[in-house]
Amino acid sequence: MSEPTSPLQIGDYRLYWLARLFAVFATISMVVLLGYQVYDVARSDYGMARPEAAFQLGLLGLAQFVPLLLLTPLAGIAADRFDRRRVVLAANLTDALIATALAVLTWQDALNLPILFTLAAMHGGARVFNGPALSAIAPNIVPAKLLPRAIAMGSIAWQAGSVSGPFIGGLLFERMNALPHFLSAFLLLASGLLISLVRPVRAKHEGPPLHPVLQMVEGFRFVKRERFLVGCITLDLFAVLLAGATALLPVYARDILQVGADGLGLMRGAVAFGAAGMALFLSFRPLEHNVGVKMLWAVAVFGLVTCAFAVSTNFLLSLGLLALLGSADMISVFIRSSLVQLYTPDTMRGRVSSISGLAISASNELGELQSGIAAALLGTVGAVIFGGVGAIAVTAAWAWIFPELRHARTFAAKYDEQTPEREITT
Repeated sequence: MSEPTSPLQIGDYRLYWLARLFAVFATISMVVLLGYQVYDVARSDYGMARPEAAFQLGLLGLAQFVPLLLLTPLAGIAADRFDRRRVVLAANLTDALIATALAVLTWQDALNLPILFTLAAMHGGARVFNGPALSAIAPNIVPAKLLPRAIAMGSIAWQAGSVSGPFIGGLLFERMNALPHFLSAFLLLASGLLISLVRPVRAKHEGPPLHPVLQMVEGFRFVKRERFLVGCITLDLFAVLLAGATALLPVYARDILQVGADGLGLMRGAVAFGAAGMALFLSFRPLEHNVGVKMLWAVAVFGLVTCAFAVSTNFLLSLGLLALLGSADMISVFIRSSLVQLYTPDTMRGRVSSISGLAISASNELGELQSGIAAALLGTVGAVIFGGVGAIAVTAAWAWIFPELRHARTFAAKYDEQTPEREITT
């Protein structure tokens, strides 16, 4: 039987791809609508002014980040110690229950800020176990030479869910506000069923696994000694932490562009649409040369476009800028994700993915907190400009502090998958 030339020729990968699509659709829809509901409740029910209500969006990000911070080490250990399918299944079932609770409370018009923050924190706790296990499955079901293409195609699933989730969620919310949350619960259950059909996936170990505490320490030590991984992970952390324009989209949708929940769905969808288009392009024409420099330039463009979006008052122009922002971010995500997976042995992928996931979550959720505080101090437009300029400055600094990023030329695996702990020295 001939070797596959595309990840989609592998049955397990097709199941994985659909499971990822459904889960992302559901979770992004939940996150976007949670933000809109928090801002709307703060303005309508609590009578808060725009800066004070925008600050609540920052607190929402903090509520989601705290469980991520506390549980991420355990999530990495779970992904490396247990069947990764079962970890994803358990996380999806938990998140489906949270989506159902959110739907029922929305339907009964029983929401307030404490309830919304509590559900957001529970959602963050469920997500933290899904990410590392799901990310670590792909290298186990596709050959190493197809991994960059598999990651690009996986990004298409992510971005397709990120486009359709907010868009359809926003449309449904305007007609029956509980319906998108019921849909999210159903899709999370479907995602769990699909991933359970993939063949059993465990990390490769030589001998019995270490004590969980020692596994946790080993994961952090591995990342610490790999300067390249440190540079990749922290570049995303600080750049997105500052340039968190998406956190303030509810303010733009409700008060600046005045397009409501429908418009918010379109704006979040525009970011994902641009990213999905770039991911589709990269799945057919993957980057092969000077990948580190291209990653740095992509982050710089991300910051520049963020500044342009901040001052736009035209809805169509704003949509175009958000699509461009998503495209730039996709280039960075594609390169960084591929390099992190290829620079990590399989025995460590769950823990390294959890550490990378913590950085991504910190950049997103703490970025929302930073954006909320900055909006309260500088105004919404000033906060977004501040973030974009900060992302450009971080890119320049990291290019100098971590020359390893500039020197990354190709997607060459660092470790031999047949003997996961052994570096390739060719």
